[in-house]
Amino acid sequence: MLGAMTVRDIQAIQDAVAEYWPDVKWVESTGSTNADLLKEGAPGTVLIADEQTAGKGRLDRHWVSPKGAQLAMSVVVEVGDNPPPFGLLSIAPGVAVTDVVPQAQLKWPNDVQIGGKKIAGILSALDIPRVIVGIGINVAMRAEDLPVETATALNLEGLEVDFDDFATDILLAMGERLAQWRDGDPQLLEDYRAVCATIGQQVRLELREGEEAVTGTVTGVSDEGEVLIDGVAYSVGDVHHLRPAS
Repeated sequence: MLGAMTVRDIQAIQDAVAEYWPDVKWVESTGSTNADLLKEGAPGTVLIADEQTAGKGRLDRHWVSPKGAQLAMSVVVEVGDNPPPFGLLSIAPGVAVTDVVPQAQLKWPNDVQIGGKKIAGILSALDIPRVIVGIGINVAMRAEDLPVETATALNLEGLEVDFDDFATDILLAMGERLAQWRDGDPQLLEDYRAVCATIGQQVRLELREGEEAVTGTVTGVSDEGEVLIDGVAYSVGDVHHLRPAS
């Protein structure tokens, strides 16, 4: 039986990440860490939860966050008067996860995958002058508890982690990558392109309800973080890989 993953020493995490995140909180259970910080959370605040009962993913999908199985947390990011493109903000946390888990790649824009299976999801909520960035990483799950066949977890990929150390590493990497976004550092996009498994793939892009899906080959990612399908830029949508990249 898997042991539940939970924070052992919140103060140690706080001390280690204070350069980027001066206020780190932990709760046993909540509806949604994003929703909690939207209600009240200053820039630099982090909320980690053992369990989310009403988490949301991209396109308003329900996000499964069982107790003690994920690193589920949200952070509050300050937005300046003249911020870089928000499309690049959405990719920064995904790149941060690949910094800590080098086996991982990204499906545009920010689904974190290992071997084509999803281990983490990221959702940002814009609330000027703040952005709330939520992330859920499957750390320790049984295969039968995965929400879909296309999901996986670190332990199922042979990656065992210490929860506190892993949370600390992710927060530090997110702090560094979000600082790159704020500073307009081109290295962020360069590194994203290097780990984006969608580039070169034949894909189907599901657009908003009522709009016809787009099928084609991903030729790159624009300087604003848009996916380029046969040279045409799209800023929103749900990408499905149709075949492995050659």
